[in-house]
Amino acid sequence: MLKIGITGGIGAGKSIVCRLFSLLGIPVYDADSRAKWVMNNDKALQQELTEAFGSETYTLAGELNRTYLGKVAFHDPEKLKLLNSLVHPHVAQDFADWATKNQQAPYLIKEAALMYESESWRQMDEIITVFAPMEVRIKRILKRDPHRTPQDVEAIIAKQLKEEEKMSRAQHIIYNDDKQPLIPQVLQLHNSFLSKVK
Repeated sequence: MLKIGITGGIGAGKSIVCRLFSLLGIPVYDADSRAKWVMNNDKALQQELTEAFGSETYTLAGELNRTYLGKVAFHDPEKLKLLNSLVHPHVAQDFADWATKNQQAPYLIKEAALMYESESWRQMDEIITVFAPMEVRIKRILKRDPHRTPQDVEAIIAKQLKEEEKMSRAQHIIYNDDKQPLIPQVLQLHNSFLSKVK
């Protein structure tokens, strides 16, 4: 089973690339949305998070109190590190279970913004980095998230691994710069992956 990781900075276009692979019949695991699901449904993780961050971490209805957790963890590097150290192993297990259920597919894709930061690249056979120039990314994010300011976007980007490092560590780069068409790049990689699993 070939496992392909897709990463890239905010606004680079990971989701559209994953949608193209999905249209080709390839199962795609979205680590960000699954992390939210795991935090709401994994009893062991819920207990760990409550012990680490207090009883307000979950509402009385048992749902994750994202506003509270955001205030507590996102502005304190040590607490953010602790949060990630608790969540990432559970997401890694969730991905392993999902991969087992999808083993009839020729290959699988895991989309993760924090592919390297979470160490989940270690579960992958190959990595694709989706690249777009900074000014293109900022324009896209501001259009997609009108509630954000350019300063908000720059602060998010500053916290992510530098694009150059992501590109140097990846086996493949997809350029989503609004100049080079995406579909031929995705098709070329798709055919290359299929040839490896035949």
